[in-house]
Amino acid sequence: MATTRYPPELLTVAEMYAADNAAMETGIPGERLMEAAGAAVATEIRRRWASRSTVVLCGPGNNGGDGFVIARLLADAGWDVRVALLGDVGSLKGDARINADRWTGSVVPLSPDVVDGAELAVDAIFGAGLARPVDGIAGQAVRRLNDAGIPCVAVDIPSGVHGDTGLALGEAVDADLTVTFFRLKPGHLLMPGRARAGETVVAQIGIPDSVLDRIAPLTRVNGPDLWGDAFPWPRLEDHKYTRGHLLVAGGVAMSGAARLAVRAARRVGAGLVTVASGPEALPMYSADAPGVLTLPFATADEFAEILKDERKNAVLAGPGAGVNRTTHDLVLAAAAAGRSLVLDADALTAFGDDPALLFRAIRDVPAVLTPHQGEFSRLFRLSGDKLARAREAALAAGAVVLLKGADTVVAAPDGRAAINANAPPTLATAGSGDVLAGLVAGLLAQGMPAFEAACAGCWLHGAAAESYGPGLIAEDICESIPAALRRLQTESGS
Repeated sequence: MATTRYPPELLTVAEMYAADNAAMETGIPGERLMEAAGAAVATEIRRRWASRSTVVLCGPGNNGGDGFVIARLLADAGWDVRVALLGDVGSLKGDARINADRWTGSVVPLSPDVVDGAELAVDAIFGAGLARPVDGIAGQAVRRLNDAGIPCVAVDIPSGVHGDTGLALGEAVDADLTVTFFRLKPGHLLMPGRARAGETVVAQIGIPDSVLDRIAPLTRVNGPDLWGDAFPWPRLEDHKYTRGHLLVAGGVAMSGAARLAVRAARRVGAGLVTVASGPEALPMYSADAPGVLTLPFATADEFAEILKDERKNAVLAGPGAGVNRTTHDLVLAAAAAGRSLVLDADALTAFGDDPALLFRAIRDVPAVLTPHQGEFSRLFRLSGDKLARAREAALAAGAVVLLKGADTVVAAPDGRAAINANAPPTLATAGSGDVLAGLVAGLLAQGMPAFEAACAGCWLHGAAAESYGPGLIAEDICESIPAALRRLQTESGS
C-alpha cells in the first residue's frame, strides 16, 4: 500500500496559529473555520464507521469547540452522542462558546467513567499547543480511554502529544485516526506522536495556501515535492563518467556493510563505484559484483593517493570500516581533497573523542552525516526533541545531518529540515543503514546537493522497502530500488 502523501509544509504550533490568524485577516471568520474543522472530522468518522454510541471528550479551548461541532453534526445524522467537558460551559470563550451553545444535548463533566458503554470516542480535549502535562481528571480519563479498547478519533493531534516535538506530556491518547487541519505539524510525524496518532488525515478547512508565503516554514515532509527537481535522471548524452565516480572505503573484517552500500549506490545511478580496501579483502568485493572496481590501500596516505584521481568525486566512509586510526585519517584525507562525503557508522564513531576536528575538516565540503541515535550521542552532546537536536547538530557540524529512526530527520546548516514519513517497520533489519548510506552517496556522486541527496536517499530507502513488503532483509532493499525509481519517475512525470 502506498504511503499517504501529505502537503509538503510542516507548521509549528506557532506557525499554525499564524495561519489561522492570517486566514481570519482575509475575512474568513474563526467560527467558519471551526465549523469546517468539525465537519471534516465528522465526515471522516462517518466514512469509516456506521452509526454507533459515541462519546465526545471536549476540552476548555478551541479543540473542545471543534468537539461540540462534531457532536452536533453526528447527532444531526442520527448518531447516539454524549458530550463530556473538562470544566464548565460558562468558562468557554469565543467560537468554542458559540458552538457549545449550539449543542442541544446534555453536557456531563469529564471523568474516567464517561467512556463506559461507548463504542467510539472522539478526543477533543487538548490541541497541539499543550503547555503542561496531562494529569488529574484529564489524565485519568485518558488512561481509561486507552484501556477501553474502543476506536478513538483525535481532533488535530492526540491529547497529550505536543505538536512541535511529538513528545508526550504526561498521559497521552492512543488514537486510531487523527484528523488535523490545513497542514501537518512536526509532532504528527515525530515519535512517539506518529505512533499515537494512528492514521492521519489532513483536512482543508478554507485556509488559503497563500498564508504560507508570510509564514515561510522551514520544515517539510520528506518527499519528491522537496527534491524532485534536483533528482539526477539520466540524460541521452550521459555516459558512466558523467554519472559520477564514488569511492567507498571498504572494511576488511566486515565487508558486507560496504558491499550493501556499493550495490545501493550503483542501483541509484552512480556511473562508477570503486571500493578501496586492504588487498586481502578485495576478492570479496568483486566476487559477486563484476561491475565494481577495486583498489588496494593500507594506510590513509595511500587512500589520499587514490584521491589524486579527480574523477573520483565523492567518498563514502564508515560502513564496516572499523573504529581505528586509519578510518579517522582517511576521512580527513577525503575532506582535504575537497570530495563530497557521506560519513556513516565507524567514520563517525572514530571522531567520538574529538568531534570538533571532524567538523572543522568537513565545513567547506558537501557532507552528509548519517548517524543513528547512539552515534549521534557520541558526536553531539545535545538534548531536546529530535527535530531541534538534528537542526542544532547540522549547524554545529556545518554539514547535513540525517538522524536515523522510524522518524528520520534530515537537517541542513541553514535551518531547513525534513521529516521522513514513508519508512515501514520492516527496515529494522541489519544492513539497512548501509543501504541508506549508499543511496545518499550515489546521489551525491551524481551532483545532487547534499540536503536534497540525503532527503531523496531516505525517501527511496523507504519506498523500496515498502514495495517489497514483509520478510525484508537489507539485500532486498537494493533489489527493490528499481521499483522505487519507477514509482518516482511515474509520479514526477520524468
